[in-house]
Amino acid sequence: MDRRGDGPSGGGGLPITLLLMIVHSRFGWAGVIVVVLAYLGFQFFGGVAQRAAELEGGAGSAPDDEQAAFVGFVLDDIQDSWSRALPDYRRAKLVLFTGSTRTACGYGDAATGPFYCPGDQQVYIDLSFYQALRDRLGAGGDFAQAYVIAHEIGHHIQTLDGTSRRVEQAAAGDQRGAEGLSVRLELQADCYAGVWAHDAGARGLLEIGDVDEALTAAAAIGDDRLQRQAKGVVTPESFTHGTSAQRVRWFRRGYDSGDPRHCDTFSAATLDG
Repeated sequence: MDRRGDGPSGGGGLPITLLLMIVHSRFGWAGVIVVVLAYLGFQFFGGVAQRAAELEGGAGSAPDDEQAAFVGFVLDDIQDSWSRALPDYRRAKLVLFTGSTRTACGYGDAATGPFYCPGDQQVYIDLSFYQALRDRLGAGGDFAQAYVIAHEIGHHIQTLDGTSRRVEQAAAGDQRGAEGLSVRLELQADCYAGVWAHDAGARGLLEIGDVDEALTAAAAIGDDRLQRQAKGVVTPESFTHGTSAQRVRWFRRGYDSGDPRHCDTFSAATLDG
C-alpha cells in the first residue's frame, strides 16, 4: 500500500517484479537499478500517462519511486525465500508512508525508522530512512537497504510462530536491558535476516561487498553506537535492540548457517558469544 499519495499499491505486487527477479539473477543489484530507471523513464516520457500524472500529483519523485520499486522487489524475494523454508508462511504487506501514518499498533512515525506491526502484519517504511542510514549513519548500499527489510520480515516470522506473543506474555515488566527479552527478539530478527541472505547467496544473487553492506548497517544501528552518538554515553540497562557487535554477530550467525534453528537467542546463555 502506498500512502505517500494516491498512487498504486506498494505491497510488492509491482508489474515489473518478475522482470527484476530475472535481471537480478543474471546481473545483480546493479542490473535491477538500471531496469528500474529505464522503466520509470518510459513511464515518464509517455509509456503510461495515468502513472505519470500520479507521480506528478504526489505519490513521490522519480528517485523515490525507483526506491519503492527496489523495496518491493526485495520484499518479494525475501518472502519467496521464507515461503520455501516455512510451509505455513503467510506473506506480510508493505506500506510506504511519509512522515507519519496510522497502524493497528497505533500511530507510526518516520522518526522511529522502518517497523513491523503485528496487529496488521504489515511492514511500514518511510523511504527517507535510507538516506539517513547512508548520510548520518554511514551505511549505504543496496544490500544495507535489503537487510533492513529482511529484519522487519524477521519480526513477521516471530508473529507467525508465536514468539512475539510469548515474549509479551513472559514480560512481567520492563523488557529492556542488555540481556532483556526485547534485545533477544531483535537479535533473532537480525539472525533471520542473515538466513535470507544465505539463501540469496546460494541462489547466486549476492555481489562482492553485499554482506559487508549488511554488516555495516547492522553495526550502525546498534544501541550502543546510537546512544553514544546521541548522548555521548551508553546506558546498557535501556538497550532494546542490542549492541553493534551483537547485531553483527547474530546476522552473521544466520548467514553462516542458513538455518533459522540457529537463531534461538532466547536459549543463548550469552548474546555476545
